[in-house]
Amino acid sequence: MGFTVFDAGDLPAEHRFEWWREMVSKGAGPTRVTADHPADFRVSMGLLPLDDVRIARMSFPAMSSERTDRLIRRSDPETYELTLLLTGSLQVSQAGREAALSAGDFNLWSSSTPSRSRAPVGGPGAVPSDAIVLHLPRSLVALPESRVDGLLARGLVSDRGVGAVLARHLTSVVQEAEHLSEADGRRIAVMTADLATAFLAHHIDAADSLPPPARHRMLLGRIDAFIDDNLADPDLSPQVVAARHHISVRLLHRLFADRGETVSATIRRRRLERCSADLVDPRLAGLPVHAVGARWGFSDPASFSRSFRAAYDRTPRDHRHAHGGPAKPHATPRQQRRAAAGGVMNERAGDHRPPHPS
Repeated sequence: MGFTVFDAGDLPAEHRFEWWREMVSKGAGPTRVTADHPADFRVSMGLLPLDDVRIARMSFPAMSSERTDRLIRRSDPETYELTLLLTGSLQVSQAGREAALSAGDFNLWSSSTPSRSRAPVGGPGAVPSDAIVLHLPRSLVALPESRVDGLLARGLVSDRGVGAVLARHLTSVVQEAEHLSEADGRRIAVMTADLATAFLAHHIDAADSLPPPARHRMLLGRIDAFIDDNLADPDLSPQVVAARHHISVRLLHRLFADRGETVSATIRRRRLERCSADLVDPRLAGLPVHAVGARWGFSDPASFSRSFRAAYDRTPRDHRHAHGGPAKPHATPRQQRRAAAGGVMNERAGDHRPPHPS
């Protein structure tokens, strides 16, 4: 699938700001946009359409936007948008509340309520802010609208619980966009909408109102995050995972049944992926092979070597010597969210509607 890229840098400088104002109004409805430095305006966006759900990665300079009652009456796409701020800061105002967002915060925005947003002040050439924006039609959020609107302009954290699960999911989709097929996109659209709804339900204490499939997908997301965070623990097992999430081992195995991979196989595969990356990381060239395995939960060197050879058809030592170049080291969730803003965006042009940078 890949991102469609919109980049003001492709236009003459005198047309960039007006072009961006038109793009924002197409995506979010009529919006009044002003910039601190319109003569040196630089903004870019990669857009991934997933049926009715859209995910964008944005980089934007100091600017302000406003939707008034009058502009809303002109046109309202009736959408929610969740913005995960990766770098920089953002001030938002909606529904009588104001919030100052910093890197790692989520913000919920509604196209149907008057709003204002303000990116930080910066001189010409200042480092822009970066964000991932999830565009959701309100019809996909199966929660009481009046209660969801109570979350507008409230900084919602992404460093724990379902917020961390959603942030990881969005970051992963952004990073892997170019490798997704159309069928993948349809499935991910459902998963993304479910996770976003679960995130909002958590904050309004309405998780019990979610349908069972959505609750299961939310639980799987939490389990995946727990496994990734605990791969270094040699005692990590299905029993530990089940106990940590207050479910039976039998239910855990049922949740994984549709994936075609057992819980133990998932743990082993993810450990081996981390080991594979570390073995060819030049910064870890001095670390003994057995220490690389121990670093990711393989306490027995012989068992590590057998598992690695079964997966990659070579020993860990041969893999280290044969690989032609360094691989990217495993990043922490926070590093992943920061890195998402700077990845390669493939595909150019297109006429999709962009999300609102709020």
